[in-house]
Order: sequence, then structure tokens, then C-alpha cells
Amino acid sequence: MMKALTRTDFHFKGQQSVYHGKVRDVYNIAGKTLVMVATDRISAFDVVLPKGIPYKGQMLNQIAAKFLDATTDICPNWKLATPDPMVTAGVLCEGFPVEMIVRGYLCGSAWRAYKSGVRQICGIPLPDGMRENQQFPHPIITPTTKAEQGLHDEDISKEEILRQGLATPEEYALLEQYTLALFRRGTEIAARQGLILVDTKYEFGRHNGTIYLMDEIHTPDSSRYFYSEGYEARFAKGEPQKQLSKEFVREWLMDNGFQGKSGQQVPEMTDAIVASISDRYIELYEHITGETFVKEDTGDIASRIEKHVTQYLQ
Repeated sequence: MMKALTRTDFHFKGQQSVYHGKVRDVYNIAGKTLVMVATDRISAFDVVLPKGIPYKGQMLNQIAAKFLDATTDICPNWKLATPDPMVTAGVLCEGFPVEMIVRGYLCGSAWRAYKSGVRQICGIPLPDGMRENQQFPHPIITPTTKAEQGLHDEDISKEEILRQGLATPEEYALLEQYTLALFRRGTEIAARQGLILVDTKYEFGRHNGTIYLMDEIHTPDSSRYFYSEGYEARFAKGEPQKQLSKEFVREWLMDNGFQGKSGQQVPEMTDAIVASISDRYIELYEHITGETFVKEDTGDIASRIEKHVTQYLQ
């Protein structure tokens, strides 16, 4: 029987605090090191679903670690080590309260806004006559605020970020530079796997006056991918693109009457549904990385993580 890790309650030596996010549990060790546990929780429409997805945390953590290692020449990042397949340990940074969303194509929430008549996103003007899934002439950066738990992130313009003092002009210029360079690298890596990196998000923070890339990068939870093969033909016919993201989870929820709105019930997550979502995540992992996914033992995940992290911290 596959098991999933949906909650953690570790007490590591030197631990000062713990933050339980939607998917990750983040432990502050001695005010210097972050130990980030990628649990098997899954969220959609800003709601954590009632069952975990076996191996999801391992997959997301290993994808993020791979891409963090593949981009160290572009900018510093927070990763120091991966003491366990579900854990990254890294530099404790003071995070910027914005997420840098970069879009290469008009789709998702940007397309829904465009279709309703909106011609400007985060202060960036969009031309008339664009179609769903059409490539922008150049990738655009559409930041959002980082909302408190339970609230939705909101679009914010560069001008408003600077006006509110969320970053200095010099810092924001570097955030934009890093964001576009990371997106280019992610696009190149995806192309080698027969994929198109459509859009993604990056989070940054400061440490000792230096800006670091934080959190995950280029995972199917933070990014949207299309398959390259057939993209042009589907676009020409106005057909939906074949996607590689967790959009299939959102579609299953919507098909069963759930969009995270008040009064709506999450549909029953049967063992078959959970297993099928796990299988889809493995497919995502193998397509994105080009590597075969090796399942870790799920017998006692919490004890395994505690042992590995304790050894690392010593």
C-alpha cells in the first residue's frame, strides 16, 4: 500500500519555528538554515485537498533540486543540500513579498482576463487580436503579491511594487533580469525534452545584501508546460493544447463541481483517483527531467526524513 506524508511535526536541534504552507513545511534552524519538507499534500484553487498523493513530494523536491543546480551560473540560489528525497536544506533569506510570474504564451488566467476585454496585465499593454495559447513576441513579467494563507494572490505592477517599497529600483531591475534569464534557461531545457515552458513563477529573497532565488523552480506545481509536438497544428485549429502541469487535477475537480468557491464540496478522492494522480505526477517527472523516477520507500516516511535531516544538521 502506497503511503503519503500529509503532515510533519519535527523537533530538530536548534529549531526556532515551523511554517506549514499549503504543500511544504518549512523549519527554521537557528535562524540560519531552512529545512523545507515537500509533503505529499496537494492543493488546487487555494484549497488543500483531503488526501495526499504518494511520491508527489519526492518528485517536486527532486525536480526543483535538479533545476536549482542547473541555474547556479545565472543567479545565487538558496539550496545547500538535499538530505532526503523530500527535503531541501538551504540559506534562510528574507523573502520579497511578491512572486515573479513570467509568461511566454497567452493562456490560463491571463487568457481569461484577455477574453473578458482586459488589454493590460500588471501595467503591460496587450495588443488586440491575440488568441488563446498564442506566443507573446517576448516573455512578459506579471508579478503578484504573496498573499497571507487563505487569501488569493493579486496582480501588481512594477510601478506599484516600487511605490509600496516592496523592492528598491535596483533590486527590482535585478529581479527582472534574473527572471527572464531563468525563463530562457528553463525554455532551453524544456525544448530538449520536447516541451514548451509556457509560464512559471520565481520567488526571491535577500541574504547578507545578496539576492537569492528561493523555493521551487520549474516544477509542474509552479509551471505550465505544453508538448512541442502538435503545438502549431492545435493552435491553428483553435484546439486545446496538450499540457504537462497539474491542470488535470483542476479539471477533475471542475468536472465534479468544485472550484474552491464557498459552499462547494471537494469530490470524493477514491484510492483509484489518488493512484491515478500519483501516476500522472510520475509521468510529469519523467517528461520534465528525462530521467526514470525511482520510488523511495514509503514505509515510515517521517522517521526516514527525521533521521536524514538530523544527520545533515550534525
